[in-house]
Amino acid sequence: MLQIILSFLVAIRVFVRRRSDTALEILALRQQVAVLKRKRPRPRLNSWDRLFWTALRQRWSSWADVLVLVKPETVVGWHRSGFRLYWRWRSRPLGGRQKITEEIRALIRRLAQENQNWGAPRIHGELQKLGFVVSERSVARYLRRVQRRGHPGKNWLTFLHNHREVIAAFDFFTAPTVTFQLLYCFFVIEHGGRRILYFNVTDHPTAEWVVQQLREAFPEAGPYQYAIFDRESTFSEEVVTFLEATGLKAKRTSVQAPWQNGTAERWVGSCRRGILDHVIPLNEPHLRRLIRDYVNYHHEDRIHDSLAKDTPTCRPVEPKPSAKATVISMPRLGGLHHRHGWEEAA
Repeated sequence: MLQIILSFLVAIRVFVRRRSDTALEILALRQQVAVLKRKRPRPRLNSWDRLFWTALRQRWSSWADVLVLVKPETVVGWHRSGFRLYWRWRSRPLGGRQKITEEIRALIRRLAQENQNWGAPRIHGELQKLGFVVSERSVARYLRRVQRRGHPGKNWLTFLHNHREVIAAFDFFTAPTVTFQLLYCFFVIEHGGRRILYFNVTDHPTAEWVVQQLREAFPEAGPYQYAIFDRESTFSEEVVTFLEATGLKAKRTSVQAPWQNGTAERWVGSCRRGILDHVIPLNEPHLRRLIRDYVNYHHEDRIHDSLAKDTPTCRPVEPKPSAKATVISMPRLGGLHHRHGWEEAA
């Protein structure tokens, strides 16, 4: 700082000296600066040096012509840094709203967990009734950091469990023939009793074809209120319109979430493991007959864990008729599966 003050005092002498003396002094100073620059190409500058050149740039338009130690772009960068610091100081926070206390945060967390369907307006209103002063926007901002909705899968599974008696689901699955033709099997299954309400096979599914199959599956008003299906492109708005016209509420599953239509997906896996993984369909009528046989086996013989070890048609328990009775095996699906019962000994 002292050096800058001395430099200003020396500079005042310029206004009282002859021009020739001033020019010679400038020439001598420039030669010494050139020597210093050769000896130390990049001298270190402190903050006062930067302030001096920044101020000089604002006052003198020819400042870049005499600049030797640093580049003009460097001085411009110093000025911009100072501008950023100035506005950072002007924009510093001078106060604001009070922070939400730990008591209110704990209460928001508790209300969100105990009432998973409540949003910020409901929770904010409840807090007001308890005498807390907090804005709804603050409640909404804090709720983003709280897992208040629970696991979405639990809500969906609860819906399926509570309405399983009035839910029907439908879907497609494919099966290649011996000639590599790809066939599409459409089926409708009820959630409550696991019965296959309808099925059919085609080689070219369309929305109009699906609507016709649904018309045959639901010929009149029944006990079903919901229809679950995925986002297959064939299930277009035309299908949704037909479902609504028959009194069914359409429930599409989420994207890439087959577990949401788990009953239908599990039946597809059961059908593949039970018959289609062992027999190659010859053509469309052959595939239709294979699935019809498996549907009969599914209804009458195959037990289901979800039905308390029973079949969709409520297969009766066969008590042992006599002490000499023996267990016999009755083949199903060409011997792929068997049903067992009692037979009197000869």
